[in-house]
Amino acid sequence: MSLESLCPMKQRYLLIVLVVLSVLSVFIGVTSLNISDITSLTDQQQQILWQSRIPRLISIIIAGATMAVGGLIMQQLSRNKFVSPTTAGTMDSARLGILVSLLVFTSASPMLQALTAMVFAVLGTMVFMKILDKIKFKDAIFIPLVGIMFGNIIGSITMFFAYQHDLIQSMSSWLQGDFSMILAGRYELLYISIPLLAVAYGYANKFTIAGMGEDFSTNLGLNHKQVVNIGLIIVAVSTSVVVLTVGLIPFLGLIIPNIVSIYHGDHLRKNLPHTAILGALFVLACDILGRVIIYPYEIPIGLTVGVIGSGTFIYLLLRRKAYA
Repeated sequence: MSLESLCPMKQRYLLIVLVVLSVLSVFIGVTSLNISDITSLTDQQQQILWQSRIPRLISIIIAGATMAVGGLIMQQLSRNKFVSPTTAGTMDSARLGILVSLLVFTSASPMLQALTAMVFAVLGTMVFMKILDKIKFKDAIFIPLVGIMFGNIIGSITMFFAYQHDLIQSMSSWLQGDFSMILAGRYELLYISIPLLAVAYGYANKFTIAGMGEDFSTNLGLNHKQVVNIGLIIVAVSTSVVVLTVGLIPFLGLIIPNIVSIYHGDHLRKNLPHTAILGALFVLACDILGRVIIYPYEIPIGLTVGVIGSGTFIYLLLRRKAYA
């Protein structure tokens, strides 16, 4: 059996596991909800189901798929397997935008915060790509280190001004991802990511060509700068939406595309569905783990993903060295 015939089968298996974990996720929590009682829920249980559990599940799936696909696009455009919104300053730039909205617009609405965060995330990502163009030493490990340093500089500036204006507590809510506060009416901003993922799929082949370099793509008749800018805007806007709604989810856009490429190759258009499904599945599994490991208390998703993701990142580094 060829690899091409195995890939749809793997995708179906991933979808089956995602559905199973989704059902399991709905019935895990402090308030008891049993699948056998789904037709005879009390008013309180129905409210918990529709106001908390279902919105939480939807936000997990959208956030996981969005961050994973964003990492895949950035890796393709930068031609580096270790570049992602986490290691390119995109998330930190979005947080700086949130701070600016809180400082300039005292009672900033969620939409105004979102727009400001998107603008700063786009600008920060573009600055990183400009820095990337100026660097002659294109080592796969060196580039993300530069991105991490760039992000830390932005993060330090953000925390400095937050401290100066007594906004540390407000900013800390975006320091670590957490789905525990997701309720109906507080997660719908994530729906912006769905059309962005559709646009990313439509531009997948152009992203692949753009990732081969400006000279090569221009010779093929592609408007390289326009395609790169579209890709960066998709990544920056979707990342901002996730940060505003959930908070920071580290390493997700870094490890998921690499895992997919190990068993599925580097075809961007074919990898997008796998990456989205696996990203949602990974976040969902980490969320369930965070809810049961010290039950009835809960570990934030940023911590579980950070621990598992950092371990996976180390494995990918060692694997790259072994297969170099």
